[in-house]
Amino acid sequence: MSYLSTEKQDDILVVTLDQPGEKVNKLDEQLMTEFRDLLEKAGQETITGLVLISGKENNFIAGADVAMLKNKKAPEEIEDLSRRGNDLLLDLEHFEKPIVAAIHGSCMGGGLEVAMACHYRVASDHDQTVMAQPEVQLGLLPGGGGTQRLPRLIGIQNAFTYLLTGKNIYPRKAYKMGLVDELTHKNAILKAAKKAVHRLGSDGFERKDKRSLFHQLTEGLSPLRKIIYSQARKRTRSKTKGNYPAPPRIIDCVEEGYENGMRAGLNLESRNFGWLAATPESQAMVNLFFAMQGAKKNPASEKTEPIQKIGVLGAGLMGSGIADVSANKGDYRILLKDQNAEQAVEGKKHIWRDLEKKRKKKIISSFERDRISSLVTATDSYDGFANVGLVIEAVFEDLELKQSILREVEDRLPGKAIFASNTSSLPIRDIARAAQRPQQVIGMHYFSPVPKMPLLEIITTEQTADWVAATAREVGIRQGKHVIVVNDGPGFYTTRILAPYMNEALMLLEEGISIEELDKHMKQFGFPVGPAALFDEVGIDVAAHITEVLSDLFAERDFHPSDKPTTLFEEGYKGKKNRQGFYHYEEEGSKTKKKEPNKKIYQFFGGPDRSSIEAQTVQQRMTLMMVNEAAWCLQEDVLRNPTDGDLGAVLGLGFPPFLGGPFRYIDRQGAATIVERLETFRRGLGPRFKPADILRNHASADKKFHPD
Repeated sequence: MSYLSTEKQDDILVVTLDQPGEKVNKLDEQLMTEFRDLLEKAGQETITGLVLISGKENNFIAGADVAMLKNKKAPEEIEDLSRRGNDLLLDLEHFEKPIVAAIHGSCMGGGLEVAMACHYRVASDHDQTVMAQPEVQLGLLPGGGGTQRLPRLIGIQNAFTYLLTGKNIYPRKAYKMGLVDELTHKNAILKAAKKAVHRLGSDGFERKDKRSLFHQLTEGLSPLRKIIYSQARKRTRSKTKGNYPAPPRIIDCVEEGYENGMRAGLNLESRNFGWLAATPESQAMVNLFFAMQGAKKNPASEKTEPIQKIGVLGAGLMGSGIADVSANKGDYRILLKDQNAEQAVEGKKHIWRDLEKKRKKKIISSFERDRISSLVTATDSYDGFANVGLVIEAVFEDLELKQSILREVEDRLPGKAIFASNTSSLPIRDIARAAQRPQQVIGMHYFSPVPKMPLLEIITTEQTADWVAATAREVGIRQGKHVIVVNDGPGFYTTRILAPYMNEALMLLEEGISIEELDKHMKQFGFPVGPAALFDEVGIDVAAHITEVLSDLFAERDFHPSDKPTTLFEEGYKGKKNRQGFYHYEEEGSKTKKKEPNKKIYQFFGGPDRSSIEAQTVQQRMTLMMVNEAAWCLQEDVLRNPTDGDLGAVLGLGFPPFLGGPFRYIDRQGAATIVERLETFRRGLGPRFKPADILRNHASADKKFHPD
């Protein structure tokens, strides 16, 4: 079936892109072939020009079909694909008649590259319209001229901001920078695009340079541009620690194109695109992409019950965050309840402030801000809970408290209402003991801050009904989360594998490593935050609680975690929340900023004298504790599959994405190598490094967790 349909309107050929059977349009080889044929035929027609528009509701082109890339041999076939794509877009760019892109909805990656090759871009000002070059998040670079056209449209320095991060560009920002030429209402984009074709056909179009005067001056001279490239490389090295090969290659392509011409830039872009596709970093990140896509789908969608209204119990940071994504992304009506009206209203104010920030950035309109805010009702009573389909409890991690709330709310809910606990460690079966309907009790573990963290860990017990799990998953997907479903147990999956990792940090501090060195080594390895800083972020009081919850489980393997979290908590250390932790903190405006390490805390770790420990030793000890525990979780059926294990570690805990997750890391290193390293540490440091049996089995059979 054809992707492209055409219709003549007012001497203009309107080309509608609508990929059959797909929710979004994706670039693939069939579309490239159809596009080339279209250009040849259009060149022979008597028309003023062309408009390219999408037939999808909220999507222009979502980008290249990543499955197409995965099925091609890298680097040769991937490089060839890029060259053919660039040749096609050059033909589009040099087409003798004006071509206008009418953009509404997502316009990503290759989709933005197609739009940039058009002569003029009209975009809707709707909040569903968003543009980006996110290839760097797959360990790749834009392979369809993005490294060449984006800098020429918005300037080198502006382009680096988006090429090196994959950040979204919303319509008003895109217009202000010169990425799009005109904004209009979504229902008027075709009309505006046709007008633009006639205007370009008769009068031509001279694009205004919207760069700042400073950017024009610094980017206008080759010696000054070299400083820009050098600074970009320096910032990139500082941020990526050299772990990601794509960003420096992107800078190389931009430099080549500016200094030696666009053809030279496109040539290098295609070579680098193919080369990057063959790197293990890109392959790991592409596999993560597919895992993330899978986590946005509900395999049991036919079992779900409809949910229109959600009750959130607790209006603190977590509760207000859950209410935020439920209204903002899920479009649910929310009752946000706390012990008193003042606390509930304060929770709603958090949501309002976030919405107002989006309005000021022109991401949403005032109307949309008010509409979303109106979905949330702050309350101190259970009035209105009689028609709530799902209650999410987000109170302090205390079993008796959670059970008492479950008893309190259950009588006020309809018979098919679901009770979900946002707990990070308490077994759901223990909470469900207080329930009249334990089959309708489930865990929904969100990560803080909820609006920003992409993972939702759903926890089921032996009693949890299938329809309850399916419905909770559907809610999570609508909230914009990537969802993994795990089986019940102390700490579930993410908290359980984080605990040994954090415990090892305490052991290293006992051995004399400094806070700075510990955190530096793990950030260099690829974790976004060092473990000492993470203790402060999570809360030392929370760490003490988790240690208590998991102690019996680990003791079965003769693994006895450090009691330092409990000691520190009893001495008044809670971390960032009370500015008493591994670091000093200061109030700067409305934010608490981390400062230098708190050397006073060394009194609990053998005194002020610190000694250096080799980076690789630190990194391996820390990482292997997390990786090995992930294997234990799979062995004990807490995890249902390795893919969820990888996704949970990367999206929930910051495991380095370029390594792909614990199980991809094992596969890359080889299970035998992992077992050998664990055994070496076990002989020197004790039974906490005992390899999981499943690891030994994979090592002896030379087997991978991911056969692909």
